[in-house]
Amino acid sequence: MGVMVPDVVSPPSPLLATLPSLPPLPHLPARLACEPPGWVQEVDVVVIGSGIAGLTAALECRDLGRVLVVTKDVVAAGSTRWAQGGIASVQAEGDTVDQHVQDTLVAGAGLCVEEAVRVLVSEGPEEVATLMARGAEFDRDAAGALELTREGGHHRNRIAHAGGDATGAEIERALVSRVVADPAIEIVEHALVLDLIPAEVAPGEAPAVAGVTLHVMGEGTRGGVGAVHARAVVLATGGIGQIYAVTTNPPVSTGDGLAAALRAGAVARDIEFIQFHPTVLWMGQGARGQLPLVSEAVRGEGGLLVNGSGERFMRGQHELAELAPRDVVAKAIMKEMAREGSDHVYVDGRALGEETWRVRFPTILHSCAQLGIDPARDLIPVAPACHYFCGGVQTDLDGATTLDGLYACGEVASSGVHGANRLASNSLLEGLVFARRIAERLRTDPPPRRRPATDDRAPGLVDAAVVPALQATMSRYAGGLRDATGLVACLTELSRLAEVDSDQAALGAWEATNLLTVATAVASSALLREESRGAHWRDDVEGRQVRWHGHLLVQADPAAGLAHTFVSLAAAAEPEPVAT
Repeated sequence: MGVMVPDVVSPPSPLLATLPSLPPLPHLPARLACEPPGWVQEVDVVVIGSGIAGLTAALECRDLGRVLVVTKDVVAAGSTRWAQGGIASVQAEGDTVDQHVQDTLVAGAGLCVEEAVRVLVSEGPEEVATLMARGAEFDRDAAGALELTREGGHHRNRIAHAGGDATGAEIERALVSRVVADPAIEIVEHALVLDLIPAEVAPGEAPAVAGVTLHVMGEGTRGGVGAVHARAVVLATGGIGQIYAVTTNPPVSTGDGLAAALRAGAVARDIEFIQFHPTVLWMGQGARGQLPLVSEAVRGEGGLLVNGSGERFMRGQHELAELAPRDVVAKAIMKEMAREGSDHVYVDGRALGEETWRVRFPTILHSCAQLGIDPARDLIPVAPACHYFCGGVQTDLDGATTLDGLYACGEVASSGVHGANRLASNSLLEGLVFARRIAERLRTDPPPRRRPATDDRAPGLVDAAVVPALQATMSRYAGGLRDATGLVACLTELSRLAEVDSDQAALGAWEATNLLTVATAVASSALLREESRGAHWRDDVEGRQVRWHGHLLVQADPAAGLAHTFVSLAAAAEPEPVAT
């Protein structure tokens, strides 16, 4: 399958007249094999996902007609509840929108869409106020004001927390309580989105969607495979962390929304940029799956990074030392681990004292206690792990994708606010702001209700047994440090795994197929981008390259497989590079 330029995106930049060649890519199913839908439901808006983005979208759309929230697990599961750090917004005296914008642009390494960043930052405080009005309780000082802290990449105190390091859990609690009590919103739990339903369109019209197919666990009138027809589909399916062996993401983060969007022909942007959180609790050799965070808020309170000899190694690497942007800190840790021949470094939080650990970081304290570690007396072993997906389904400022009727918000979306590396605690804010903007767009410019088209895409499935090998391959070759040789080896192995077909249409095979689809798109994009920028680090290419100052787009074609193109930003000024 060769590289082609999709019709729906801009032609390649003159600075990259042709993209580098790719090896043959894995054969990817054009849709998931499944039984025909046994039931059909008609709604106005279907929201896929129940984190901060999905639940906010549902609440904001409640006056637009019948709203259905579909979630893969119970409604309170997902990534939001695991967020420890907090939510960033301009609240403190002396802080300004321009300062928050600048911190975001610098962290994004030149690939943020500045207009989107300004929307995020300027509208953020009002959305945080709305979140509090919906019941979220944030930590406050003795005078009753929000207790604001700093995290990596921020030059001001602007991070609000709840329950110390349980911010996500509190936000999820508040939003879930509102949604489940709202008679205008229906919830379907234990439901996997399979594919987007293509819509009938007139000649010359842009491609569109008419709803989604789902598989719902259980029996009865709405068990098994069904179809939900809707005027608007809102993807809020979160991240893709399960393509790696070690991640902070929950088990449900298998890239289902991104995979379905790619199979439907939506354009995805900058998906090679995957943020590895610098400080994830090291739980011993062989640890796999979801691992606990040691929030950078610990470093914001004065925690230090030290090597096996107890020496600080971030001084001189960046003006903010331990509070540098995440890509800088993660890369420094990986280099220190390589220098020492170790598989972890340490967070030294002993100076924080027992009271701070008990009040500010009860979740981390509990995780450490499971390993026999007392952070007030012991060093905490940490190492980088896959954390946050900075790219996603390309959207405009109102969450609209390149497919009519399809919208996306939260981690699955590329709204433009994160660029090549997310600034700490901007993700929860993004979910609030762009979920509300989607609802406004639907209110003022609702898509028509479209008839489903005949879906003649070739179905297929990959066997669930390939997942451990897929995760190990991605971790080895397409993780925190990459090079061309390794990425070619990665794609070769993914091609081999893609040939392991399954005739068992079940959750494991559906997830495996989604993981393979997403992994292929990520690895091929990472191979094409021949530079080191933000959260994409190529050992074989030194630093940022001017010719790669732009967005790499990927789109699937049922006949030709994955297609990539590049949109140059060379004429736009980059923020000052972060000193490393």
